[in-house]
Amino acid sequence: MSDAFRMALNERPSAPVAGRLKPLIRFVALRLPMRWPRGRIRTVPEAEQGTGGTPPIDFERDRAELLALIARFGTAAAGDRCPTHPVFGPMTVDLWGIWGYRHMDHHLRQFGV
Repeated sequence: MSDAFRMALNERPSAPVAGRLKPLIRFVALRLPMRWPRGRIRTVPEAEQGTGGTPPIDFERDRAELLALIARFGTAAAGDRCPTHPVFGPMTVDLWGIWGYRHMDHHLRQFGV
């Protein structure tokens, strides 16, 4: 999660995922009132634990860092956020806000929180 918010805050680079259907995927994922499916969504390699993501070190420290990133993300100005998402393409401030909520909701449900 922390790596994803670092990417959204333009603090961690991420290569774009190729695809012509980005506007459609963005619309379905961020605008339709449906939950993201469990186990069927792949993350970008830069955020995947074990390949390119930041390995966990200490749960409480990692948790505090994530909470700080979420707070910064919530108050970040448009220019402080990455202009494009690696999968969804160009993103507005509103779309980034929806992404933040939907992404957190997806993972919290994934772990039964």
